[in-house]
Amino acid sequence: LLTGKQLDGIWHTSIIVHKDEFFYGSGGISSCAPGGTLLGPPDSVVDLGNTEVTEEIFLEYLSSLGESMFRGESYNLFEHNCNTFSNEVAQFLTGRKIPSYITDLPAEVLATPFGQALRPLLDSIQIQPPGGNTFSRHNGQS
Repeated sequence: LLTGKQLDGIWHTSIIVHKDEFFYGSGGISSCAPGGTLLGPPDSVVDLGNTEVTEEIFLEYLSSLGESMFRGESYNLFEHNCNTFSNEVAQFLTGRKIPSYITDLPAEVLATPFGQALRPLLDSIQIQPPGGNTFSRHNGQS
């Protein structure tokens, strides 16, 4: 329990668009077939709507993110993680954010004495779900 709130887990999120799943971890931006990491199929799916962004423009955008904001070494479990990535990409594609109960969770944990006590350990954790391929602009393109 954290200040009277139960923590059911830490969310790992990804974005499925143009028939692939894209996510961010300590290895940078990765992609796989939907549900293709060892985490398996998602526990929950949030439909954020459709996008007018073409696959070509999307892949260029992802490539630029991978070279700037979302390099592997920029990963931080609480402040710059898979959910930060999913939120950024969702807004680019649809203008909509991912649910706040996901994005607000790290701040809620860190606001507790327990979260503060564990902060040094938690800051050292690197998460990269196995089963994806590191994204590059030329993946799957001839």
